Amino acid sequence: MLSNIPKIKVGIVAVSRDCFPAPLAVNRRKALVEAYEKKYGKDDIYECPVTIVESEIDMVNALEDIKKAGCNALCVFLGNFGPEISETLLAKHFDGPKMFCAAAEESQKDLMDGRGDAYCGMLNASYNIALRNINAYIPDYPVGDAEECADMIHDFLPVARVAYGLSNLKIISFGPRPSNFLACNAPIKQLYNLNVEIEEESELDLFEAYQKHQDDKRIPETIADMAKEMGYAEGKEPAMLKKLAAYELTLLDWVEEHKGYRKYVALTTKCWPAFQDMFQFVPCYVNSRLMRRGIPVSCEVDIYGTLSEYIGLCISGDETTLLDINNSVPHDMYDESIKGKFDYQFTDTFMGFHCGNTCSSKLLSPHLSYQRIMARTHPQDWCDGTIEGDIKPGEITFYRLQSTADNKLRAYAAEGEVLPVATKSFGSIGVFAIHEMGRFYRYWLIGKNFPHHGAVMFGHYGKALYEALKYIGVDPAEIGYNHPASLPYADENPFIRR
Repeated sequence: MLSNIPKIKVGIVAVSRDCFPAPLAVNRRKALVEAYEKKYGKDDIYECPVTIVESEIDMVNALEDIKKAGCNALCVFLGNFGPEISETLLAKHFDGPKMFCAAAEESQKDLMDGRGDAYCGMLNASYNIALRNINAYIPDYPVGDAEECADMIHDFLPVARVAYGLSNLKIISFGPRPSNFLACNAPIKQLYNLNVEIEEESELDLFEAYQKHQDDKRIPETIADMAKEMGYAEGKEPAMLKKLAAYELTLLDWVEEHKGYRKYVALTTKCWPAFQDMFQFVPCYVNSRLMRRGIPVSCEVDIYGTLSEYIGLCISGDETTLLDINNSVPHDMYDESIKGKFDYQFTDTFMGFHCGNTCSSKLLSPHLSYQRIMARTHPQDWCDGTIEGDIKPGEITFYRLQSTADNKLRAYAAEGEVLPVATKSFGSIGVFAIHEMGRFYRYWLIGKNFPHHGAVMFGHYGKALYEALKYIGVDPAEIGYNHPASLPYADENPFIRR
């Protein structure tokens, strides 16, 4: 588990309506816990043994118990019909992400005194959740046997990590956006609505801190670690590593000194063009190394980009990256390397690229280089510091959470893959394929005014991401995805023949 994201511990509290047999809820809770531990282990859950919640006093006792146990998430488990007032007060007064699920009936042989009616109780619970303005996660089908409810709780973990992580996150931002670069500009009001703190600093402050790290005693150790990662023999390390090591230590110290009361931190920096003029290197490789620690660092002062990366970290528990939705795949590359070999149309493909910020573990043949684009306007040795390589083939989820210009939360998510096709280009780059990407690109990404940066999780995590986005308050109508050919977008021309 990465150190900069939450470790979730779910307190499982069973509830029972007083006219139903409490032992039914007790036994079903025990069966649920046993099923979870058998399949997923003991680390993620805590069984509240103090009481079955039938009353408001029981609710208070249960809250005290799970708080003492260190639980930062809650599962209200309807072992039978459930006490709609007490069970929803339990959720209301628990400070953290919470979910509801309910026990299914076990057997046709026991539908007299052994029938719990939790299927009915979930309806009353949902009504009371709404009455009390409670934000709760409810699975797609929230009634199940012990094994099925165990799976529901496990599916809740990434949702809970996102919710808890954002409510304890600070984003530290350095510098205004580059000139003539409004694309990543977005109101920060929605950060506060998400309970995220933001600290905006000057890149001059960052440069001053960097200057003070020039003789840091930790630099040789950091250089050695960089050299080991990139495969340099001792004594063969490039000179740029000293600058990069000092910069890495500058950022890590800044995080520790400025996180304040927050538990988790993400960063975003202005990485061009003044950065090259003053620092005389580019920060891309260092950004990738902080991501390896679970600290995303987006470039170009993309605040919602680093927020998106952090959400992906919480969901996947793995490194993420931020890429430009960058360039089309040339027709000759498609014809030679994709057509007839993979089930994708030409318009399903594109290249995802950034100058060099993707972790070495996600790249084929990673190597250090210079930022080719900036070198067109700066001395080449001022542009050293990118990590380059084709992105490893495999499943991906391309996504982003964004505040619109008029301060609404909007998002997208699409599952696809990086194809095993050589890019023949530079930077951290891959050939991406997403079914119906062409229409998705036109009618959601362009149609809904998203910037060119998209975050990438390395795996298919669309289901968890969608639930997490809903839980933190994104209107489902504002979560776009790549529609199949049979489902038009709201503003798609119906007369286009596909």
